[in-house]
Amino acid sequence: MSYDAVLYIFVFLPVCLAVYQLTPEKSRWKALLIFSLAFHFLLSRGLLLCLIGTSLLTYYTGICLEWLRSEEKLELSGADRTEKRRLKQKYQRRRKRILALGVIILLAILAYLKYYNFFVRSVDLLPGWLSLPLSLEEKQLIMPVGISFYTLQAIGYMADVYWGRISPERDPGRMTLFLSFFPQIMEGPICRYSDTAGTLFKGEPVSYQNLVDGYVRIFWGLFKKKIIADRLAVPVAVIFDNYTEYGGMLIAVGAVAYTIQLYMEFSGCMDIIIGSGRMFGICLPENFRQPFCARSASEFWRRWHITLGTWFKTYIFYPVSMSGIVKRWNQFGRKHLGKYMTQLGVAAAALFPVWVCNGLWHGARWSYIFYGMYYFVLILAGEAVKPLRDKALAAFRIREDAVWLRCVQIARTWVIIFTGELFFRADGLRAGLHMFWSMFEEFGISRLWDGTLFTLGVGRADLAAVAVGCIIVAVVGHMKEKDKNIPQRLAAAPLPVRWGAYYALILAVIIFAAYGDGYQAVDMIYAGF
Repeated sequence: MSYDAVLYIFVFLPVCLAVYQLTPEKSRWKALLIFSLAFHFLLSRGLLLCLIGTSLLTYYTGICLEWLRSEEKLELSGADRTEKRRLKQKYQRRRKRILALGVIILLAILAYLKYYNFFVRSVDLLPGWLSLPLSLEEKQLIMPVGISFYTLQAIGYMADVYWGRISPERDPGRMTLFLSFFPQIMEGPICRYSDTAGTLFKGEPVSYQNLVDGYVRIFWGLFKKKIIADRLAVPVAVIFDNYTEYGGMLIAVGAVAYTIQLYMEFSGCMDIIIGSGRMFGICLPENFRQPFCARSASEFWRRWHITLGTWFKTYIFYPVSMSGIVKRWNQFGRKHLGKYMTQLGVAAAALFPVWVCNGLWHGARWSYIFYGMYYFVLILAGEAVKPLRDKALAAFRIREDAVWLRCVQIARTWVIIFTGELFFRADGLRAGLHMFWSMFEEFGISRLWDGTLFTLGVGRADLAAVAVGCIIVAVVGHMKEKDKNIPQRLAAAPLPVRWGAYYALILAVIIFAAYGDGYQAVDMIYAGF
């Protein structure tokens, strides 16, 4: 049962809303927990135990960390200065061990289920003289739905309790709900406990405005997925599955089409997820902020999959930046290398693990690791040339906010994005490299209008629907970029205008969604990560 399915939108969600509303306020979170566990069971059956086990491990890790903190306060109360220093070091070590144990267990489960077979295949590729003295065989492993998402949430929760940013949750059921809330279990967003706890357990009653806002957001997500993403899935599959038969312009078309498909599909599902939460009065964090308005690769990732980037920044980038090794490098570099090289070294040290983890998080393939390294190199290169760029702009008296400069930077970022997504979607690194180089062979732009596009499984009506849909999404995105709050404007509009817009959206999804001959239900892409 996917989020865009009729069963979810018009059966599961309304039933959950009705039961939730009829439940006493203090117990409404329990109704959400029951439906969340039921939803996960429908998706993965017995693998629900993995989610429950993760929840209990996360809960008890937080309790142990808080207990150690309480014990430390008791012992410190009657100690002298020297003894206090010793006690603080002792309890700091204990808390680190508890945190490390919890994180290692979670990562070990994730690594085994998600990366074991990848490790075995990689070992088989090694030359004979490098082969490990192990007899390894691939296994039929089934990965629990959402494990990549709720594992990161669990680790983030443990780290926040360890740092003292939040108090540990005292109810294991609430912890389970935090990790398993059904709208976000398959595709995120990746929430911090402080993001959602305030509204997740509040038990706010269902209101008319929340229902309207929620379903409008859901249908906006369906518009992007059903009208645009699902149509583009057909030509994208034709090009990428038969990449040796195409080259030049068609490979470029495939890269652009997949990028649009991925954005419309993922952001559309986020709209459905956030709209679902809104109906219960639960605020889930936004995951996209007009990413195609970005002027650089680093800005793109501050606008795309925002919660994943925030998680990496909070729990990997900052801790590495503040680690002892980086501090020692800072001291050495400032004495012997200068400020520029020192800062570049710090950036490289902090960014490298972030982008290795980003690649691996998406899946157990070398092409994903290459994808992570691709952005690592580009972002680091951007940091390296920034002083030179600033000097050039000053020398030629070019304003940073000049319209023509912004357009050039956005166009450059689009090329970076499309190239990266080509490798991301390709069936392996070798296929990605083949497709990349083939773009420079026989690049005939006439392929765009000589009818070749209609041999990829789509007709003129399909391309027209995609084009019009993209224009509408682009206009809405431009308005958001200009800080124009569309939901508020609609809410303030006259009744005929407001409901006319709502019904137009609903009818567009019903009439123009991709279904019928030649179309099959398209799985949610990020649910596979």
